[in-house]
Amino acid sequence: MIKILKFLLIAAALVALAILTAWASLALWYRLPFGTPIRAAFAGIFALLGLAVATSLFNSRRLRALATYCLALASVIFWWSTLSPPSEANWAPDVARQVTGEVNGDNLTLINVRNFDWQTPTEATEHWETRSYDLSQLQGVDLFMSYWAGPEIAHMIVSFDFANADPIAWSVEVRRQVGGGFSPIADLFKSNTLVIVAADERDVVGTRTNVRGEDVQLYRINTTPEKTRALLLQYVEAANRLAAKPHWYNSLTTNCTTVVLTMIKTIVDEVPLDWRVVANGYLPDYAYDRGVLDSRLSLEQLRNRSHINTSALAHGLSDGFSAAIRQNVPAP
Repeated sequence: MIKILKFLLIAAALVALAILTAWASLALWYRLPFGTPIRAAFAGIFALLGLAVATSLFNSRRLRALATYCLALASVIFWWSTLSPPSEANWAPDVARQVTGEVNGDNLTLINVRNFDWQTPTEATEHWETRSYDLSQLQGVDLFMSYWAGPEIAHMIVSFDFANADPIAWSVEVRRQVGGGFSPIADLFKSNTLVIVAADERDVVGTRTNVRGEDVQLYRINTTPEKTRALLLQYVEAANRLAAKPHWYNSLTTNCTTVVLTMIKTIVDEVPLDWRVVANGYLPDYAYDRGVLDSRLSLEQLRNRSHINTSALAHGLSDGFSAAIRQNVPAP
């Protein structure tokens, strides 16, 4: 029994060592403010330290080795805790400004609404606007799913529809710097900050359908006007907080899906954890099962009618884009 217990303890220690060493080595590699050779040296040294400690678990020097390892790990954790997201940097043009909002009764004013005219996936004519909306005219909320890496992963955009104004679409994105990009691994290690973009649908949706060629699906959400308004105001409040205090983007814990679900939890009774939230390409399946989408059709029929690329390409990125892409999509 003692031998079995000892074996289990060593096995648990090995697993913990592997996880902690991998995290610390990658953190040093991605975030140390030095050139590639120095970053590689620090990451490699920590990886070798972890390997040496793992080997020492099988001999009498294990306690001394573990003490050394804990001291080195504590140093990395302390350094890691000092990393703060920047509020100013050489941001890429499409994420250069953080939208903010002001609410006065039923009047919502949004500052720094993006309305770019995209020519290529990386080139656009810039337009930043201030727009006002009458919240009493808010009549619905829609979900766009833009598939860029197969059926498992999609970018999520939530858009609010008004009776007397064009819809306003909200997108939680990586705030890249000029020359930077999105990396699922690097963005686990404080490589980029978070930005909430409010944009015209011709911009944030149209660039995906007509310029990038992503498969974009549109789902009309079945909810009450009161909950629609509450969700929109949650976006406004989150954008204002982010403008006041920046946050890191994280591929797993703080991304386009997790941020939105956090806001949704404030206006619904329960949002059960589901694997389809992580593999967010399957989020429409999850929403359908939760009764959020049109249940008059089967999920397969609804998905078949949700594709908007054909309508978007036929209409082009011109006035009336939002109405055109909704023509064949069933409303709840």
